Amino acid sequence: MLTGIQFASIEKAMPRAARLDVPGILHHVIIRGIEGRDIFIDNKDRQSFLKRLSELLPESNTDCLAWALMPNHAHLLLRPMRTKLAPLMRRLLTGHAVRFNRRYQRTGHLFQNRYKSIVCEEEPYLLELVRYIHLNPLRAALVESIEELEEYPWCGHGVLMGKRKLAWQKTEDILGLFAETLRTARRLYQEFVRKGVSQGRREELTGGGLKRSLKVIDLGESDAHDDRVLGSGEFVERLRKEHDLSARIPPKPMSLESLIKNTVDHFGISLQILKQRRKGKKLAEARRVICYFAVREMGHNGATVGKMLNMTRSGVSIAAKLGEELVQERPSLRNLVSSSTF
Repeated sequence: MLTGIQFASIEKAMPRAARLDVPGILHHVIIRGIEGRDIFIDNKDRQSFLKRLSELLPESNTDCLAWALMPNHAHLLLRPMRTKLAPLMRRLLTGHAVRFNRRYQRTGHLFQNRYKSIVCEEEPYLLELVRYIHLNPLRAALVESIEELEEYPWCGHGVLMGKRKLAWQKTEDILGLFAETLRTARRLYQEFVRKGVSQGRREELTGGGLKRSLKVIDLGESDAHDDRVLGSGEFVERLRKEHDLSARIPPKPMSLESLIKNTVDHFGISLQILKQRRKGKKLAEARRVICYFAVREMGHNGATVGKMLNMTRSGVSIAAKLGEELVQERPSLRNLVSSSTF
């Protein structure tokens, strides 16, 4: 058996794992601002994010069991029922970033390139995760007590306590685990949350398969482990068999050449015409889309993009801004970069 030091060395040497995306299973999603920057400046930002989430959850048939919005990050406990989680997250984050950048007259990435998503075994982790997520505002001193947490509008705890209603938060799935009657369930849930206050930050709840799970509960002798999974060794093994956890390296990001080819094919124009200084709605939209995806999401240099499109660097910057609005208006344009690792 590997020692802790040997295991850590192997993990460090391994390439970053492809994110797991499994319908019908719990996912703890963590969204962070790039370089630790705030992704919510005021309550209008938070309200806009929640409104977009409320529209996307039923549309994608995804359950939300817990959530918390912090200044520079957010936690979501989601269960996609029929489809994968990635399309929902792509639309949620892109929509928020476009609005945020437009509102504060900024450009560039708002979020870290990859949101973190941990596949979780519901038993025994569902309630542990709900408590951990909902205690985030208290741990960060955004509120001073459990009583204040109940009134805090940017976390799902108050919804479970009946202080306000959100149709898209699956409160019955959580409260039903405590008692049959609503009043008793809320009292027991509140006691459960109170007991978690002294536990502080719990690194073991952010993934790690059996290795970290053992800090929560003894789950047997299996050595199965995957840092994208929170669950028993048996759970990891089942996922491994059913969903091929062996692929450790994510697919390569789409090349600029592939993006351009996909775009000209979509708009029905030729590559030769794209590079000419001609005018026309299709040509303008194609250039804007390419500049937006290439510069804002794929991280290509504006000068490089301009050289390939026969545009100036400032022209690329202006086109990227207009392209951002175009992609927001037509979400189907994201299919042009569907093979990228957003």
